[in-house]
Amino acid sequence: MKIGIIGIGSIGGTLARKLSSAGHEIRVANSKGVDDVRPFADEVGATAADTRGAISGADLVIMSIPLPALEKLPKDLFKDVAESVPVVDTSNYYPGMRDPRIADLDAGEVESVWVSKQIGRPVIKAFNNILAETLAKLGKPEGAAGRLAVAVAGDDAAAKQVVMGIVNEVGFDPVDAGALAESWRQQPSTPAYCCDYDAATMRKALGAAVKGEAPKKRDQLPDKMGTLGSNPTHAHMVAMNRSLNPLT
Repeated sequence: MKIGIIGIGSIGGTLARKLSSAGHEIRVANSKGVDDVRPFADEVGATAADTRGAISGADLVIMSIPLPALEKLPKDLFKDVAESVPVVDTSNYYPGMRDPRIADLDAGEVESVWVSKQIGRPVIKAFNNILAETLAKLGKPEGAAGRLAVAVAGDDAAAKQVVMGIVNEVGFDPVDAGALAESWRQQPSTPAYCCDYDAATMRKALGAAVKGEAPKKRDQLPDKMGTLGSNPTHAHMVAMNRSLNPLT
């Protein structure tokens, strides 16, 4: 497939690397322009582009940028992209830690529903509830024992299947998390968020989410992160996330 990836941070960059290695035609972009992404593109076998060039003619688009950067994208960015092309949103809202406050999200709007409104088209929520190190290092072949899972939410069944196929391809079991309006179940500090669960446990975690509880726990994270020191390990991050919402 031709895949355009906007954002080459810990999630977007890892996906670019993995999907390029799998034989897909990858174009990458960020807010700083073609010259800034070219060294990374050359390293992973992708093509450097600007945001419009990255998504032009793509079969799949992955947006992996913070919400403030997403707000700055051209409002007509997707006007020439066919409606059949899935657009993946990997973002998470972290007010006070990384992001400025967004009134609609603070009022309870589902994060990816808000994203969809910003770009003017439907999105599929995926790769937001997996740690970067998990994505980079812990993928396993389909059917392998202990294979970890990634939640995928969205309203377009065909688009969702394409994205679930990509999840499987990069080494994880895709779990259908329902409609986009239900993607709050995989937002930060929910039971399904970044806990390195297998598919069965992921489904249980998604079902255990209680609307309105996660933001309170998310806003306690600066203090909790402080107890982990300046360079917390992957194991510490998983343990912290699991401790927020113990599953029985």
